[in-house]
Amino acid sequence: MADQIPKGVQTHIPNVARMYDYYLGGKDNFPVDRQAAEKALEIIPEIRHGARANRAFLGRTVGFLAEAGIDQFLDIGTGLPTQNNVHQVAPDARVVYVDNDPTVLVHGRAILGKNENVTIIEGDVRRPGEILEHPDVRAAIDFDRPVGVLLLAIMHFIPDADDPQGIVATLRRAMAPGSHLVLSHVAIDARPEAADEMVKAYDQASAPFVTRTGEEIVRLFDGFDVVEPGIVNLPEWRPVPGTVVPYRDVGSYFLGGVGVVSDGG
Repeated sequence: MADQIPKGVQTHIPNVARMYDYYLGGKDNFPVDRQAAEKALEIIPEIRHGARANRAFLGRTVGFLAEAGIDQFLDIGTGLPTQNNVHQVAPDARVVYVDNDPTVLVHGRAILGKNENVTIIEGDVRRPGEILEHPDVRAAIDFDRPVGVLLLAIMHFIPDADDPQGIVATLRRAMAPGSHLVLSHVAIDARPEAADEMVKAYDQASAPFVTRTGEEIVRLFDGFDVVEPGIVNLPEWRPVPGTVVPYRDVGSYFLGGVGVVSDGG
C-alpha cells in the first residue's frame, strides 16, 4: 500500500474492505489483512471466486439498470475502487459512493474526485436515514425519480441486532416507483459446517461476518418485485451468453438479485 498511511487508517486490525481487495488480487492491503484473508481462504477457498463473481455481478446489474433508464445510483458500502466501478459501467449516470471506512474514503476521493458525476461521502449503512438526508446525496440524487440503490456484499456484515430488514425498508420507502435495489449476500446453505469458523476468521476484523441462510437473505427483498431470474447464485444472474456458470447445483453460497419498487411500493 502507500508509503504514507492516511490519517485514521488502522494497520493493526484486519479491514474487511482491504481483505476484499486482497481476494480480488489488489494491492491496497496490509500484512494483517492478508493474514486474516488467508485464514478465511483456508476455510472456504471459493471466497476468491466469490469476490470476483460479485464484481462481475455488479457490472451486469448496473448495465441492466442503465439499459432500463436508471441514470442515478447510490452505492452503499462501495469498498475500495477497482475495475468496473459503477460510474465506469454507467458513465452518463450520477453516482454517489458511500462508505464509512477511512481507507475507502481516502482512495475513493483521490481516484474519483475529478469526476463531476461522482460523489463520495462518509456514511454507515446501519444509519440509512443519515445517508438519505446527507446534503451531498440530496444534491446529486433526485429521489422523486427512479434510482438504483446498491448493497453489494455489505449486509453480511450487519448483525440482526442492527435490523438489516429495517435498513432495506428505510431505503425502499425513499425510492420512487421504478427504482431498483441490487443486493448480494453470502449464504451458508452450501457450507453450513464452515459457518462458525468463518465467523471466527473475522473476529478481529473491522466488521463481523454474519452467517445467513438463503431463506433469510430472500426476506431482505420484502416489498420489492424481484426481476428474473430471481435471487440466485451470482454467476447465474443473467450470465453473459457463452459463459460457463460454475458451481451449479451446490446450494446457495453467494446470492444476489434485483428488486423493483412498484407503483404501490
